[in-house]
Amino acid sequence: MDCDKPLAAHNTLALNACAALYGEAKKEQDIVDAIALAKAKQLPLIPLGEGSNVVFARAKVHALVLKIALRGVRVLKENEDSVLLRVAAGENWHQLVCDTVAKHWYGLENLALIPGLVGAAPVQNIGAYGVEVKQFIDTVHGLCINSQQRLSFSRDDCEFAYRSSVFKGALQDKIIITAVDFKLTKRARAKTHYPALAHFLKQQGIDNPSPQNVLDAVISIRRQRLPDPNQTPNAGSFFHNPVVDKATAQALLQGDPNMPQYPAGDGVKLAAAYLIEQCGFKGKLANGVGVHPQHALVLINPGGAGGETLLAFANEIQRVVLERYGVALTIEPRVYRDES
Repeated sequence: MDCDKPLAAHNTLALNACAALYGEAKKEQDIVDAIALAKAKQLPLIPLGEGSNVVFARAKVHALVLKIALRGVRVLKENEDSVLLRVAAGENWHQLVCDTVAKHWYGLENLALIPGLVGAAPVQNIGAYGVEVKQFIDTVHGLCINSQQRLSFSRDDCEFAYRSSVFKGALQDKIIITAVDFKLTKRARAKTHYPALAHFLKQQGIDNPSPQNVLDAVISIRRQRLPDPNQTPNAGSFFHNPVVDKATAQALLQGDPNMPQYPAGDGVKLAAAYLIEQCGFKGKLANGVGVHPQHALVLINPGGAGGETLLAFANEIQRVVLERYGVALTIEPRVYRDES
């Protein structure tokens, strides 16, 4: 364990912060030991992947920050139609996507280049280009922080919703995910209905795309639109796309006929990036943080600022969007606050 460990290199926003204690878990027993140490030190335990979906709000994180570094991928079951994989929580997400497509195990290709580790995927129910990871999750495995008991959660148990799950709700801070079981198909059925993806493939002259074509297309689109955290510190999409009722959506459309809107169950999903851009924030910089000039949903930290500065800027965006449109934006990354 390291004391007062700097965390700038361990979160993709490069926020200046340090952890009271920091360690890595390469096996499950390391997690059990870390839980015991955190309890002895009366510190909260923060599991950390690649730090691509976290904001440390304070310069000092009064917690034991535990890097989840469990590795391994194995086949649990396989037949001519599908394969069931168990993937350790510390495996890199994008590498898993590339590896499965290369082995002709399909389903995850639309989710390529999403930053982070496998253990974070079910927490956020990551999604992109018309696909959500819940469609392929069979079981999530984890350790209970209170009892250190090994637990398994079926897809229904996970209570998946838009960018959410039970691990962000009732079980937040109670479970450390150790592995995820994915059921993938061997049938090559490319999912290309998402408009931006379909448009890109059409531009490339690909009329009957394969899953590999989709993988390549998603990688290309994301690299064109989203900054590399290694070059421009960011955490990807910083705000959820808000969902409003149909009456509100219609009223907004009357005021702005060009506003993008998408069906979302009984409601209507709005494009947070559009709202932010219309409010004049796209490309704006202030106090070392800002909004990316090519994607208004991405907050960046080129000045190496701290979490308080970033959150103050994010709060200003929320205030202006609410004032103009009457729509509340919620922050997508997990924000760790420490009032002590």
